[in-house]
Amino acid sequence: METRTKIVNKIMKRMVKKMLFICYPKCSTCKKAKKWLDEHGIEYTERHIVEENPSYDELKKWYTESGLPLKKFFNTSGMLYKEMHLKDKLPTMSEDEQLQLLSTNGMLVKRPLVVGDGQVLTGFREVEWTEKLL
Repeated sequence: METRTKIVNKIMKRMVKKMLFICYPKCSTCKKAKKWLDEHGIEYTERHIVEENPSYDELKKWYTESGLPLKKFFNTSGMLYKEMHLKDKLPTMSEDEQLQLLSTNGMLVKRPLVVGDGQVLTGFREVEWTEKLL
């Protein structure tokens, strides 16, 4: 049984601020992630990653806040990533060049992307989301 403090902390986390949920609606992983957010009562603002691609400034801020390697922000399994041969090109590009590239096309960005409450999560891994968002 959860302690009262843990329950209060969970409620407070959810009240702090809506999360930004950046997704591609046709993506099955994004659909699973959205369902998970809904089932856990986490409020979010949904943003279509292609119609409103993250800007350079947003990506730079999220990358810095996340502590993740920049490669984690790339949709490495996407067709565009493969067509552009980015697996070979990224190692020779500066961080600034990579951020600029990411900001040109939402299909290059790993999805879903969840931002808010001091968290930046790329992709949907239920265990990680449970640990960090609940």
